[in-house]
Amino acid sequence: MRTPAPDSRPTALTIAGSDSGGGAGIQADLATMAAHGVFGTSAITAVTAQHTRGVESSYVLPTDEVEAQLEAVTDDFDIGGAKTGMLATTDVIEIVADLASDFDFPLVVDPVMVATSGDRLLEPAAERAYEDLLGEARLATPNADEAEVLTEIAVTDDQTAREAGEAILETGVDAVLIKGGHVPGEHVRDVLITDDTTRTFEHPRVDTGATHGSGCALAAAIAARLAKDEPLETAVDGATDFLARAVRYHYDVGSGPGAVNHMVALRNEAMREVTAEDVQAVVDRFVEADVSLLVPEVGMNVVGATPFAESVGETAAVEGRITRTLSGVQPNRGVRYGASSHVARFLLSAREFFPPLRFAVNCRFDEDVEAALGVIDWPVAEYDRGSEPDTVAETEGSTMGWGARQAFADRESPPIAVVDRGDVGKEAIVKLVAEDATTLADRTLALDAEVAE
Repeated sequence: MRTPAPDSRPTALTIAGSDSGGGAGIQADLATMAAHGVFGTSAITAVTAQHTRGVESSYVLPTDEVEAQLEAVTDDFDIGGAKTGMLATTDVIEIVADLASDFDFPLVVDPVMVATSGDRLLEPAAERAYEDLLGEARLATPNADEAEVLTEIAVTDDQTAREAGEAILETGVDAVLIKGGHVPGEHVRDVLITDDTTRTFEHPRVDTGATHGSGCALAAAIAARLAKDEPLETAVDGATDFLARAVRYHYDVGSGPGAVNHMVALRNEAMREVTAEDVQAVVDRFVEADVSLLVPEVGMNVVGATPFAESVGETAAVEGRITRTLSGVQPNRGVRYGASSHVARFLLSAREFFPPLRFAVNCRFDEDVEAALGVIDWPVAEYDRGSEPDTVAETEGSTMGWGARQAFADRESPPIAVVDRGDVGKEAIVKLVAEDATTLADRTLALDAEVAE
């Protein structure tokens, strides 16, 4: 008989409807909580028949069944945080508000009032009942349409979001997060309003329709983080980052736009060790083959991004780069995350156009390399940073975004090699890219062999 080894972790609660399609509601909430390392419990308010294209039908549970679920869960579990989603009717909202008055844990209220089409989902009495529930909440997370229902203030920018948030604070809720997903613009701006402060969380808008359930996931992520005793502002910051990645790397399922990827951050973290090992394997092949002919004066680096990488800190590279020595090429130190700046930023910029790209290497570029590229006949692109407009550097703070646009934009498939002619007075290099580490190594060694001839 084996000794048990229980896993102790915080517990959160979701009070919402069931989504048979799995993209929103209870299913999305529990997946989000699990992704945050929190045990999820639930009280189902309604059962819906829906998929990635919409809702076919719904059935609201009797209030005594909703009450029984809540009492059963709160009586047995040490709940650290909770959230509400679809509450459906005045009676359900009122019973949840009544029970919430005895909650000794933070409650996040996502006031599901307006459909994506703009149609109101609740009768006026139910909308008014939300005011009592908000008075028991730590945070409210209305989108722009729901904020307008609650306040009659049309949210069109940060100023009106602040005004709407301040009006909602009058219900007694501790804080309000006005979500900016429905407000037009190149960036999504979520505005957090409390009695003391206002803070905006900004993320680039993702060009996708796969946002069904995004509000559920955001509120569940905040509730999970509150259950882990994170301060409110920290919880909102982490949850908005989580959602931005979950929407960009959404699940391609169903015949509709797809579904929010609630597990994306967890899967990305799980790939860190594998990605670093892949980078090390490429480095070992380069050392064994002695690719001295391809190592530029600034040194060579091999960079690998985790599958859902969004920052330099999620790219593995050689610390100190690979340099030429009298006995061949050698890495200065080992592989670690965040070790590369230039090549890593290039790879991340390339991924904005072709997300499957995960590995890159920088090589020397001269007449011999240029001739070799012509013989191999790879798709090659180039850019000259000396031609970069001054306004780009001023607004973006980096040449990488501009260079990637020159090399990758308006292409159906990515080039294999990108010639970076560098700033004026600096050496040119060629960067090779690939979706996997083995392909990157094979391409680099093929170029090295051609240059050697």
